[in-house]
Amino acid sequence: MDDPNSRYSATERAIYTGPDGRPVAYRRRRFLPQGERMPLLGEAAVGIADRLDLIANRALGDPLQFWQICDANNALNPFDLTAEPGRLLRVPVPQFEEPR
Repeated sequence: MDDPNSRYSATERAIYTGPDGRPVAYRRRRFLPQGERMPLLGEAAVGIADRLDLIANRALGDPLQFWQICDANNALNPFDLTAEPGRLLRVPVPQFEEPR
């Protein structure tokens, strides 16, 4: 989970101490950005049987960046974005933050 391209890379790390005294590392909650405020690179039309990773690869050059398209479209469920062929998806300018 320490991949610098992960959606969680900029999320603060924390430690929880369990009842047995063992420390458990975790990431704090990630708050979603407001998609309509993200800088727009362009739009991408959903094709028949298209997948979000394929759209991300075509638009951003990396299939693992599908989450940025989710963020730009205020989607909590990635599958909702490709359910309707012909839908135009917002493709944001890639956002990479420094890990904390």
